Amino acid sequence: MAVSTRGAAATSPRRPAEPTPYVDLTREQWVALRDKTPLPLTAEEVERVRGLGDVIDLDEVRDIYLPLSRLLNLHVQATDGLRASLNTFLGETGSQAGTPFVIGVAGSVAVGKSTVARLLQALLARWPEHPRVERVTTDGFLLPMKELEARGLTARKGFPESYDRRALTRFVADIKAGKDEVSAPVYSHLIYDIVPGERLTVRRPDILIVEGINVLQPALPGKDGRTRVGLADYFDFSVYVDARAEDLEQWYLNRFRALRETAFQDPSSYFRKYTQVSEEEAMAYARTIWRTINKVNLVENVAPTRGRADLVVRKGPDHKVKRLSLRKL
Repeated sequence: MAVSTRGAAATSPRRPAEPTPYVDLTREQWVALRDKTPLPLTAEEVERVRGLGDVIDLDEVRDIYLPLSRLLNLHVQATDGLRASLNTFLGETGSQAGTPFVIGVAGSVAVGKSTVARLLQALLARWPEHPRVERVTTDGFLLPMKELEARGLTARKGFPESYDRRALTRFVADIKAGKDEVSAPVYSHLIYDIVPGERLTVRRPDILIVEGINVLQPALPGKDGRTRVGLADYFDFSVYVDARAEDLEQWYLNRFRALRETAFQDPSSYFRKYTQVSEEEAMAYARTIWRTINKVNLVENVAPTRGRADLVVRKGPDHKVKRLSLRKL
């Protein structure tokens, strides 16, 4: 006699969920963690930190980034407590100054990570425990255009090999070691190159935010085969800003179109040539750049580092955060 399978899916035992190192939260669950923390930013301040093409408002800041600043503040306080316990263990009798708390912010081109980093800087500086918050982008550690040309890397700009990774890691290591003053090169998006002779100086911040597409890359083995210390090894907390590749492409094209009407019009702009052609030609170029460079870098280098982050922030097509995954302790 045949046995009916109708309804079997409803009565068969559920498969256990795959184990994961993350706690997955919906937007609503994350918003509930705000704990009535007052928002210290005005609409004008949010507008100043918002990147071109990034859709963000006070509600998004209040719902997503305010709870994140509270979480990070708890991590800073816990680190301070652990440091005090370690000093007790080591028998340190004097008051030891702490080293800066370092936060990494990673994600694809056009995902809005710069806005996230600037928002965190503004919000964290409002907490009384750590008023000195500095932000550094890894763009300053891109190899100069002449060097990229000499190495045949102009079409690989933004890929891991296009950075002076040793200098970048040394910079963050010196900050983490508590050096009084550390400087970094300055990058100009206008000229699309390092600015000769210009330096950014960082002086013992309470918190340092390091933002860049490849900041979560693991260290490459040295020529002797030994594992090196990587940039992410100096992070106390890391955030990966995530979105679907098709959304990222659209955001990139939208930003390129907006820049073509604004910054690219500057006679000094490296990209001014794309204001001298039709919009169709300019956008065809932008689409090619995305698909042959930025998307390739995303797939090969950036997205694989997502699982190394302490927090993954997932955006929807409207730039609003839909879900978050927080690494378990």
